[in-house]
This record gives sequence, C-alpha cells and structure tokens, in this order.
Amino acid sequence: MATYEDRYWTSSDGLRLHFRNYDGDSSRPPVLCLPGLTRNARDFEDLAASLAGKWRVICPEMRGRGDSDYAKDPMTYTPLHYLQDVEALLVQEGIDRFVSIGTSLGGLLTMLLAISNPQRIAGAVLNDVGPEVSPAGLERIRGYVGQGRNFETWMHAARALQESSGDVYPDWDITQWLRYAKRIMVLGTGGRIAFDYDMKIAEPFEAPEGATPQVDMWPMFDALATRPLTVLRGQNSDILTAETAAKMSTRPGVELVTLPRIGHAPTLDEPESMAAIESLLARV
Repeated sequence: MATYEDRYWTSSDGLRLHFRNYDGDSSRPPVLCLPGLTRNARDFEDLAASLAGKWRVICPEMRGRGDSDYAKDPMTYTPLHYLQDVEALLVQEGIDRFVSIGTSLGGLLTMLLAISNPQRIAGAVLNDVGPEVSPAGLERIRGYVGQGRNFETWMHAARALQESSGDVYPDWDITQWLRYAKRIMVLGTGGRIAFDYDMKIAEPFEAPEGATPQVDMWPMFDALATRPLTVLRGQNSDILTAETAAKMSTRPGVELVTLPRIGHAPTLDEPESMAAIESLLARV
C-alpha cells in the first residue's frame, strides 16, 4: 500500500478539515478524489496506491466525515458549503489545475467546480452520478443516512452491510464485506463500531419537499464535458439511470463505462474502473 501524509486545511467557518496526500510527479496536475455523501478518504485507498508516484493524489474528507471536524451548524452540510471547503483546499495547496475523480456527491462537486472555472479541470471522472439524479435513489439514501447503527464486532458490521447492500455488490464474499466495513466505519467510543460520519448530515435532507429549488445541472455537466471526461455507471444503479448516462455520453469526448452486476456505486478498485481511469489520465 502506498504511503501518504495526513494533512489539514481550515474552512471559512473555522473547521479543521483532513486530507490524505500521496506524493507524485509535480509536473502533472494532481488528482483530486472527492468521496460520496457518507464516505471518506479510505474509499480511494486502492486507486491512490495505483496512481501514487506517477500522480500526486489528494483525498479530502468533507466536513463531518472521517478525521475532519464536525460542523457546528448541521445546515452547512450542503453541496455549496462542501464546494467552498474544496475551494479553500485548492487555494491552500496552490492548485490551479487538477484532475477530479468524484463519486456520487463528489461527482456533483466536480460539476460545480467546473461551472465556475472549467479551464482548471484537466480531466474528470464522474462515478455513478450525473446532472439528473433518480428520485428512487435519493429516497433510498434518505432511508439510511443518519440512522446511527453500531455493532459489537467487525464481523457483525460486515454481515449487516451484506444484508442491507447485497443487491449493490451481489458477487462479494465476506472478506470483501469486512474490508468495506473498515472503509466506512470506525471503532468508536465504548468499543462499538459505528459509521464514520456525523449523523447530523441527514438534517438538510429533512427539509420539506419543494423547500429547496431544483437546479438544472446540465449546464454544469456541459461545462465539464469540454474537458476529457469519463462517466462510470453501475449497471444496477438507482442514482444514475441508463437513460441519463446515455444522454451524457452523446457529448463529444465523453467515455461511458458500465460496470456489470454493480449498483450505486462502483468502488473504483474494480479492474474495469481502474482501466477506465488510467485511460482518462492518458488523455490529460
């Protein structure tokens, strides 16, 4: 496993936020890995290990996740606040051009980064997300975010994940479920194993339907689609529909890769994902 350095930056509202830094060739743009809603830097361990040395890899943890501070105000757990946090990281590190690899929420942030300044995006990977998000998938996410379950042992945690998400990764064995548990959970106070995020990230989801105006994200995607772009989609995804993915792939220069027998979202350590990312980086 490649070595990394734990580093930190500060948000505009004073939170100490964490990122993993893997060193690489400074003549190339760094690779910025942006995780999904409840996820953290450990999601990118295998990918970062495969790229480190050749590319600098930066894996930030959003506020309320992993080793980043929890927000004082849970209503700052929104994409625009995460965007501001990422912008502050880019300023601190002096990064004006980068490759963005975004899973789910991280893909939405990638599109937001593109709309404000597409020239700084050297290339991008959108992992199982697009400018249209399926309502069925959002409803499923609302059903589990912030539930606060905890477990006595890692095996109990792995079995619970297998029971709840077996349809997402139907071909995994128990070893893979254990590894997955250790990516998204942590040994907490009292010796219990719990999800590694602030349960209050669910609160912005609880706003009454219609209270948040709907935003047309196609212009944001089109800004991104002027750069080398790969879209990864799990064949069984309930977030990125086949129809939306097909529409995305009609934009010039967009490569669509569908991973068989996987739901939301590919973990990026699948051979197909690794090959697609290497292919994207070769175009940068």
